[in-house]
Amino acid sequence: MLVALNVNDFLDRAATVYPQRVAIVDDPSAAAPLGELTYSNFESRARGMALHLEEMGVGQGDRVAIVSPNAAKFMISYFGVSGYGRVLVPVNYRLTSEEVQYIVDHSGASVVLVDPEIAEPLASLRAPRKIILDGVDDAELFAPAAPGHQPRVGTFDENATASINYTSGTTARPKGVQLTHRNCWINAALFGWHTTVGEREVFLHTLPMFHCNGWGMPYAVTAMGAKQVVQRKIDGEQILERIDRHGVTLMCGAPAVVAAVLDAGSARRDRGVDTPGRDRVRIVVAGAPPPSKIIERVGTELGWEFIQIYGLTETSPLLTVNRARAEWDELDAAERAQLLSRAGVPALGVRIATNDDGEVLAQSNHVFAGYWEQPEESEKALGDGWFHTGDGGYVTGDSYLVISDRKKDVIITGGENVSSIEVEDCLYQHPGVAEVAVIGVPDDRWGETIKALVVPRPGVAVDEDDLIAFCRERMAHFKCPTSVEMRESLIRTATGKLQKFKLRAPYWEGRDRLVSGG
Repeated sequence: MLVALNVNDFLDRAATVYPQRVAIVDDPSAAAPLGELTYSNFESRARGMALHLEEMGVGQGDRVAIVSPNAAKFMISYFGVSGYGRVLVPVNYRLTSEEVQYIVDHSGASVVLVDPEIAEPLASLRAPRKIILDGVDDAELFAPAAPGHQPRVGTFDENATASINYTSGTTARPKGVQLTHRNCWINAALFGWHTTVGEREVFLHTLPMFHCNGWGMPYAVTAMGAKQVVQRKIDGEQILERIDRHGVTLMCGAPAVVAAVLDAGSARRDRGVDTPGRDRVRIVVAGAPPPSKIIERVGTELGWEFIQIYGLTETSPLLTVNRARAEWDELDAAERAQLLSRAGVPALGVRIATNDDGEVLAQSNHVFAGYWEQPEESEKALGDGWFHTGDGGYVTGDSYLVISDRKKDVIITGGENVSSIEVEDCLYQHPGVAEVAVIGVPDDRWGETIKALVVPRPGVAVDEDDLIAFCRERMAHFKCPTSVEMRESLIRTATGKLQKFKLRAPYWEGRDRLVSGG
């Protein structure tokens, strides 16, 4: 028997097994928050969403974009859109209006859902239908379905696209990563298995839901009937308060989350207040791992378990997992932290290899189907039967992957991918810039931060603050340089190509890798 995999399987199980259990605790700071939802109500609202999209004429395979910070309505959309045959397009809400417009146009989204917090910046956004998630404009969309009312769904194909997740690459424009139901389902099952998600779990949504569908963890914890607490912004003290109040056991995030929590924990200790979650919380970190000293502090100061993963949006994202082994129990905290700083060993069903250039290659059942409307880019990434990650690395004798360099011109800062070419294109518009190279440099808080190396144009006055402000007026702020260094020239090959690995090298001296990515 072959039963097609569908992301709705996760919610259907929870609503069947745990109908009266609290499913979601919405962030009270959201506009028109939904409060607490049981799994029965969660499922009913997802079904109601599908029914309303049907009434609106949004057909099977049509794209529905959502631009929003974490919210209960985002969770409902994972299932109310994708689970009934439409395609969810989660959009980074930190992008500029122009950048969001490109994604809406490129994906061909027929409906765009916009959080009220960003409705004004996106006021000029053009789409066939735009709905503000304010509790009024979207009231019918998120209303519970009447008992017994079922949307019409044709023959279901597990290889159909569930979501298109846009990610920055080596070009200035983002690429739409097509994740199928099969991709999302298998990734979630493996993620839940490797991190031992159980039915007593309390999950705090500190990872942006737009980011590779929250890495797939929302599906995994839903299946097990976990209580899910929505966190809209990274505030260390607020995170600790919610961990304490709700008994949180699991969370995911970029290094910025770790840094914020450690800072808040230190401030609490100075006030004589305990840090909650000791010997209970597991934090899964990816995007760019913190230095080993930070990993050590997670264990010694917070008493939490630190789990490292590595992957990309194109891999749904789980490729490798680094979780402390029983064999490490007798090691001291510093030694364990050093071992945990590696990318990890392959997850179940994942094959990792490196080619002659040292590029990391991967095969798995949750590698994406291809880039939306970009067959040539898809062929480059997948043409030989392996996914080319663009990261340089090696596998140790005990089967651990270590990421040592990034072959793509991508900087991962605070868990967000930034195309260095896109930043360079912006800086080249400034009249005082003759040449520019944008690189990632190490940063204890963000993993990497963005530095621009600029050759000024003769006779034009320009300084660091001016260039940073210029970028911030034209790009999402997380993409902008945090520092600018003036140079007389930039290192190039004989053919004029920038040698970024040489430009980066001095900033990474003394480290065993040239990126913070993992």
